[in-house]
Amino acid sequence: MPKYSFFCRLSLLGILLTMLGCAMKRAQTYDFPEPIDTSSRPIVLQEKKIYSFSELGVYADNRFAGARLNGMIALNDTLLQATVAPENTPINHSAFYAFRIWADSARALTVELDYVDQFHRYWPKLSHDGFYWRPMDSSRFEMAADSSWARLQLTVGPDTLYVSGQELLTSDDVWTWCSLQAIHPAVQLTSAGKSAEGRELPRLEINEGDPIGKDLVVVLSRQHPPEVTGYLAMQAFVHELLADNELSNAFRKRYRVLVYPILNPDGVDLGHWRHNTGGVDLNRDWAYYRQPEIRQVANDIVHFRRKGRNRVVLGLDFHSTWHDMFYTPDETAPSVIDGFKEKWLAGIEASLKDYAIREEPGPVKQPTSSGWFITQFDAEGITFEIGDDTPRTLVRRKGQVGAIEMMKALMGVER
Repeated sequence: MPKYSFFCRLSLLGILLTMLGCAMKRAQTYDFPEPIDTSSRPIVLQEKKIYSFSELGVYADNRFAGARLNGMIALNDTLLQATVAPENTPINHSAFYAFRIWADSARALTVELDYVDQFHRYWPKLSHDGFYWRPMDSSRFEMAADSSWARLQLTVGPDTLYVSGQELLTSDDVWTWCSLQAIHPAVQLTSAGKSAEGRELPRLEINEGDPIGKDLVVVLSRQHPPEVTGYLAMQAFVHELLADNELSNAFRKRYRVLVYPILNPDGVDLGHWRHNTGGVDLNRDWAYYRQPEIRQVANDIVHFRRKGRNRVVLGLDFHSTWHDMFYTPDETAPSVIDGFKEKWLAGIEASLKDYAIREEPGPVKQPTSSGWFITQFDAEGITFEIGDDTPRTLVRRKGQVGAIEMMKALMGVER
């Protein structure tokens, strides 16, 4: 064999091995039974401005992270109409709003929320500092029979009042929370990449000891910007994983956990109803990864799994909807931890007094994160939904109990 032929073949083999190695570091595409086109679509940005009604001595604005206010006009001396529109359409009915309002002197005022062919979903929350929130008194709230508008009776004055569909927890707030968790010796905070607008995609790695060969649990949150209750439950879930008790300490030694607390930071900070700046529902992009946020996070998970020789056993994605719900795989889905969901859900129900689990099992259909964990790793993929109006103490308790019962089920601990 001529030397040049030998070296050509050797070079070709090296190229093929390099290509194979690169492919193994990336998430694999998958043709889901119900495909969805997640190519980028145009969005409409809200104009950031102060709405000044000087004749009334009243002012409102949307010049802060997480705001959503597309217009405001005065209908009379005591009634303002606020227009709230989505980033693009078609879109899920998640009509989010957030604005600030103040006045030269104390006065009563009604603000009507007009949703432009959508309907009201989120009960108003009020705050004077953007940190401490309270739900609006029901006696000061009115809604149309068809939910096309809502009226809020406010008392405003020189002290700025925040009015929002949910508590404001921006990408900066999430990073601050991540930094606090990273004080724990078992936590490493890094970034999985950047969003389309350059915001960080934080990743928390939870592990004690050598991570090589451990089973891996993955936790996701904030694919959809207004779904704050899911994020709050995720926080409580993580806090319990880091607790100093026998169960949590043992779990961190046996399992590795990756937490991606905000997958759509652009949408969160821009006050979007559901989509990213590509105008796409990120939880439908887990087939071909056309959006940068999902592409980077999916590849990051695959990279960690391969580098650590870990087996991904469970993916939990925290969301919010009208009521508490668990979307789980049905009996047609493979799982490397058979019987997990039955033990886990039974444990949660037994631990929460007067609480009945709502579970909706189903086959893999659309390219969601839960379907991705199943098709990519044969892992259990579960969507952990929290109700929009679930009391916040119960939200946190559900997150805590969810973590406790997950650890028990995975560790084989009897109740």
